[in-house]
Amino acid sequence: MADAIRHDKTARQLRLLSDALDSGRLGPVRRLVNTLSPAEIGNLLESLPPGKREVVWGLVDPEDDGEVLVHVGDDVRESLIADMDPDELVAAVEDLDIDDLADLVEDLPDQVIEEVLKSMDRDNRERLEQVLSFPEESAGRLMNPDVVTVRADTTVDVVLRFLRLRGELPDHTDHLYVVSRRHQYLGRVALSALVTHEPATPINELIDDEQAAIPVTTPESTVANQFSDHDWLSAPVVDENNILLGRITIDDVVDIIRERAEHQALSAAGLGEDEDLFSPVPRAVRRRVIWLAVNLVTAFLASAVVGQFAQTLERVVALAILMPIVAGMGGNAGTQVLALMIRGLALGQVGASNLRALVWKEVRVASVNGLILGSVVGGVAWAWFHDWKLGLVIGIALMSNFLAAALVGVLAPITLRRLNLDPALAGGVVLTTATDVIGFVSFLGLGTLILLG
Repeated sequence: MADAIRHDKTARQLRLLSDALDSGRLGPVRRLVNTLSPAEIGNLLESLPPGKREVVWGLVDPEDDGEVLVHVGDDVRESLIADMDPDELVAAVEDLDIDDLADLVEDLPDQVIEEVLKSMDRDNRERLEQVLSFPEESAGRLMNPDVVTVRADTTVDVVLRFLRLRGELPDHTDHLYVVSRRHQYLGRVALSALVTHEPATPINELIDDEQAAIPVTTPESTVANQFSDHDWLSAPVVDENNILLGRITIDDVVDIIRERAEHQALSAAGLGEDEDLFSPVPRAVRRRVIWLAVNLVTAFLASAVVGQFAQTLERVVALAILMPIVAGMGGNAGTQVLALMIRGLALGQVGASNLRALVWKEVRVASVNGLILGSVVGGVAWAWFHDWKLGLVIGIALMSNFLAAALVGVLAPITLRRLNLDPALAGGVVLTTATDVIGFVSFLGLGTLILLG
């Protein structure tokens, strides 16, 4: 229920934003954008075509720029960073938490990285270098080294006075960590325990040592599972000597869980979870054509098996031998679009306001991929059967089916959603049926006209 409310809110914001942009009124756009959280702004930016995205990005409060960059995918982040000058980038990222800065630093220009490091004090610079020294997708890269520690031989009164002098706590602080003189992790003390016990109570009487610390090299997928299994809000991270290095908080783990779900949905179609919904056509072509080419190899393998019987059949049977290629390639091209659309619908990034731009982008991608692979298939068919007309038939049919797959991949999930059907369950059935029917009709129809006409 909460997800549905959030997605409806995003779709409503996207519609209002698009209407204001189309009218040329930037005042309402600025007011809307600056009422949103950085995560909401990032989601909206991912939902906009490049032209509108650039306008909205220019209206974001500079104080939020760094947090917004953290909450967008790699492709969108790259495009946003490209539009910023070095001084803007330094101002945007220099106040980020160490773990967030570690996520961004590799995407920043060298000049900006150098300026950011210069602006940091020695302790924070060493913390950043420490986090970056750990493998990607490990607890070390996920943790924030900004932790509040206390000693076991103090009292509640001493700790509370220390906290008041400190003035503020890191975000999502629910426990303080108890360490030895060598900074080894001993356990944790809940903030609720500190405010409900007498000032003279020793800290060692309040220590909770049941939560095991997470080794710094633990894969982030394991970290996510541990948080899910134990309902943690935060967890300490230690090295091989049990020295406390930092902590991981639930907000970072939620990001991991979401990314894993997106990865599972998109990787099956050969797409990355960080792919921009409106990525440039050449980039989208490069990413998808590789997987389509891999599928082409398997499609030719199926055709080759049928082709073992070609010598006993009439020439027209060549159409039957090549038919699986047209249907299979069209279906897989459509699956890529379908997966991207289902993710966009799930995140509230797709609606009536950006549908036309999405259709136009996917038609262009399908045209280029269809031209490339249609030419390849046509050439192979010509060489295989020594008939240029047959090559022409399958090349045109494949291009036609790619275009049909793009249109169905975009429109089917939206139509299914409006009919209160689950696009993730029904979209594949609709897509497969459409690409098979259109592929066979176009291929066999052209074959009848050109080969037998």
